[in-house]
Amino acid sequence: MNATAARTRISLKNVLFATDFSPAAEAALPYAIGLAQRYGGTVHGLHVRFPATYPVVGPEAMPQVLEAAEEQAKIEAQQLHQMLAGVPHEVSVGEGEVWPVIAEIARKDKTDLIVIGTHGRTGVTRVLLGSVAEEIFRKSSCPVLTVGPHVSKDTERRLEMKEILYATDFSPASLAALPFAVSLAQEHQARLTLLHVVGPPKVGELVHAEQYAESILRQLRALVPAEAEPWCEPNFKVEHGAEADKIMEVANALGADLIVLGVRGAEGGVGAATHLLQSIAHRVVTQARCPVLTV
Repeated sequence: MNATAARTRISLKNVLFATDFSPAAEAALPYAIGLAQRYGGTVHGLHVRFPATYPVVGPEAMPQVLEAAEEQAKIEAQQLHQMLAGVPHEVSVGEGEVWPVIAEIARKDKTDLIVIGTHGRTGVTRVLLGSVAEEIFRKSSCPVLTVGPHVSKDTERRLEMKEILYATDFSPASLAALPFAVSLAQEHQARLTLLHVVGPPKVGELVHAEQYAESILRQLRALVPAEAEPWCEPNFKVEHGAEADKIMEVANALGADLIVLGVRGAEGGVGAATHLLQSIAHRVVTQARCPVLTV
């Protein structure tokens, strides 16, 4: 990707906030509202219910069972309306598997950004688990902002986004996130740090990364258009070590308000999206102290 590809200004007119009403999910709510307000957008609040399992009852009792389920959906929709009061919004309560419902709403509303919270654990408890969050950000065709369990409660400061960290390995998937990092830096007049982490040397590797660090820095500098430098204060770093650990280490040292990552899409079914529980993106999303934007 050449630098001109990073000049596109992003638009966040339609923000999808998906929640299971858990505290972890609701921690993402201020980000959905704050970004929609900044960009003059609308928030679509969505709750996805597990497929209904009805008790074994006689035909005469089924209408009451269905009525109770419908009433519960109305209560959940009202909860969403209350959560989004004061900002232009729509609400939906869907039923089924999480990603297909989110995908349908995102397609219908031409969603620009999905905002989710995750507690980062695995297991069958609530809906937006770490593995389900990974399925969302790997399958989504629009960016996904994830608020993990270690993100500080200083939401107002984070929303100012004065310090943005963009991590890249120069792959096409990674570079797809660059326009969003640059555009957000421009919008928020933020300092943008571009980071490349060189992983541990492979067995039998003859040329070590330290020998071409300056070349990597030149590659990083070439990603930012010259006219962007006055307003995004670009900074360039090359680090060595375990990728996820180094990304979070640099983010913490900078006091980053946002980490931006490009991620590879999921190939195959749900298992392909969720089995890499220790992937770089998954670790950063669930352990970072600031929100993470995945593209």
